[in-house]
Amino acid sequence: MTEAEGQSFKTQPPKRERDVVPLQLGGMALRDGVLLQSPGYWAAAVRDERGGIRVSSARKMQLPGRGALQRLPLARGLVRLGEALAVLPAVRRATGGPVLPQEDPRLLAASMGSAVATVALRRSGRRAPVARELAIAGVSLLPVFLALRDSKLSRYHGAEHKSVAAFERGDPEGAGWARDATREHARCGTNLVAPLVATNIATGLLLRAAGKERQPLATLVASLVSLGTAMEVFSWMARHAEHPLAGALGRPGIELQRLFTTSEPSDDQLDVAHAALNELLRLEGPAAEPAE
Repeated sequence: MTEAEGQSFKTQPPKRERDVVPLQLGGMALRDGVLLQSPGYWAAAVRDERGGIRVSSARKMQLPGRGALQRLPLARGLVRLGEALAVLPAVRRATGGPVLPQEDPRLLAASMGSAVATVALRRSGRRAPVARELAIAGVSLLPVFLALRDSKLSRYHGAEHKSVAAFERGDPEGAGWARDATREHARCGTNLVAPLVATNIATGLLLRAAGKERQPLATLVASLVSLGTAMEVFSWMARHAEHPLAGALGRPGIELQRLFTTSEPSDDQLDVAHAALNELLRLEGPAAEPAE
């Protein structure tokens, strides 16, 4: 694990060699920084109280049986999601503070309110199944999105997207290396919303038809199948970005990013994102370039 405190970072993109390995990056906003992930590593950069940038990084943990599970439809998406989430405790320990977005008081309160409303709706039998699932999707997401709107977290989210977009397009060096990059990204988790709502409705209808909608084990299995299926659709969308169906499924997520979950970052916030990107590419080595 590496750390650097109080270091100054220039907003210039990392140089890459001609012989390169395709690299697909993901990430998330932190309360005062950015977390970026590649298939093998994670790197987090956080602005500390003194105004410096603290960088932490490590190799990602791989789930047992990963090789076999990666070949199984439905399971492979859950594995990728599980490995991405598994780094969060390490990020929390390395940064030494409440940096995870879930620790933001406003977001935490919105999430708790959404959870209570979701449970109440699921126990209510007064709505038609499709209408109930749509209502559940609304109450589970809208309060969180409203809490994110034009917040520091949404600006760091924008910085994360801009840094990844600038890397993927191979921007030339220059002070504005990520300033004019788009802050909406096709692989953002918000683009999972439409597929997940659709799969939740489908599995909810199947549970209701089988008379098992109140059985915890059946509900858990259905939830995993729903999430795994949505991840498969999400991966297909990323591979076929020009397909009209992929565009239609991704449009709600892009609009959510534009309206709620991302905002224009400051140059200081872009510096933080660039610090995380530099560290991640250092771990990957000089032969790393964006995936097609």
